[in-house]
Amino acid sequence: MATLFQSLLFFTIIAFIASLGSAQTEPVLDTDGNPVQVGVDYYVVPPAGNNTGGGGLGLQSSGNQTCPLDVVQVLEQNSYGLPLFFQSVNPNEKVVNLGVDQNVQFNASTICIMSTVWRLQFQSNEQMNLYYVTTGGVAGNPGRETLSNWFQVERFEDAYTFVYCPTVCDICRPVCGNIGVIVENGRRVLGINRSQPLKVTFKKV
Repeated sequence: MATLFQSLLFFTIIAFIASLGSAQTEPVLDTDGNPVQVGVDYYVVPPAGNNTGGGGLGLQSSGNQTCPLDVVQVLEQNSYGLPLFFQSVNPNEKVVNLGVDQNVQFNASTICIMSTVWRLQFQSNEQMNLYYVTTGGVAGNPGRETLSNWFQVERFEDAYTFVYCPTVCDICRPVCGNIGVIVENGRRVLGINRSQPLKVTFKKV
């Protein structure tokens, strides 16, 4: 009986260790095959040979107001757009891992006296309710007050996509969805687009 108990205990421990290994985080890789590093500038661009209707990511006013600036895919397909960097919810993490909450921030000067940290903004019009990505967010301080400022990177086919589904607030029930392009008045604004995520890669500056 003791031998049977020891055997069961042994296999239980092995299974537990295996489950820990499978739950380990997986790094996001840049176009050179290296892990994307926290705090380092990258261009977010479509995969090579993939026509997504535009180039890299940039900033643009809405037309109705100058600030804050919205996050857009630039129209020029050969443009890298503006560089950005990540800040992980886990301060000890040095690389960007799949499915981990991140602040995303452009490394660029603008005319707006506010941060270039991404945040999700709700907008309602006569036709539909929209959730689009704008700036003016707060870096760090994870919790209910900063819920709109956290994004994740997930695999999408042969590349990656951004996802909004923050886990920084246990009692919150955020609207979750893939980040894609919303075409609006000639602009390609980033926002929740569950049917067509924007496929991206990360090119180190």
